[in-house]
Amino acid sequence: MSEEDRDLYERSGFRGRLTPGARPAVLVVDFSCGFTDEACPLGSDMTAEVEKTRTLLDRARDKGIPILFTSIAYEGSLKDGGVWLQKVPTLGELKVGSRWVEIDPRLGRRDEEVVIYKRGASAFFGTHLASQLAAEKVDTVIVTSATTSGCIRASVVDSLQCGYPTFVVRECVADRARGPHEANLFDMDSKYAEVVGLEEVVAYVDGLVAPAMTAAST
Repeated sequence: MSEEDRDLYERSGFRGRLTPGARPAVLVVDFSCGFTDEACPLGSDMTAEVEKTRTLLDRARDKGIPILFTSIAYEGSLKDGGVWLQKVPTLGELKVGSRWVEIDPRLGRRDEEVVIYKRGASAFFGTHLASQLAAEKVDTVIVTSATTSGCIRASVVDSLQCGYPTFVVRECVADRARGPHEANLFDMDSKYAEVVGLEEVVAYVDGLVAPAMTAAST
């Protein structure tokens, strides 16, 4: 973003900061093979972000922090795809039972870690995610995965609207194009979430001390 854009946002009053609580969950949005394998039309090389996410997940597992995965999955008929499939026909590759809806195995998902299947962009829309977070008594949502300009952004906005301080881990989110990625990180950090570095998040997870996690430069 240009300095002019930054100044404009600053003058508009986008200055608030969010504070993490003591009971976080990690939300892994759509790091399914359909997005992380270039053999799928929707996919791109997200190796670095997958590996960084695995680092965070392993630390969260050590601390017993809830981890929830999402994946887009449609019935074989695609009748449940709605208008979104008209706009993005390649989403039709993501069918129930297909390899493309499976969580990328490099993340090491465990049997007890919930996978929520969705048909829209937001992890919250039409799913039981909100009730799952409530059952876990979560007070903070840490968001990773893909894509920054699509399902990450939609999920972050809904997370905030559900009342959760929401933190996006810069090194752990990916998009197929750099421009939309950076623009959406900047805008989310300004309006809906804190964009933070992996090091800060790991320190927070290790100590569960709220001041350990501060906003990263965007």
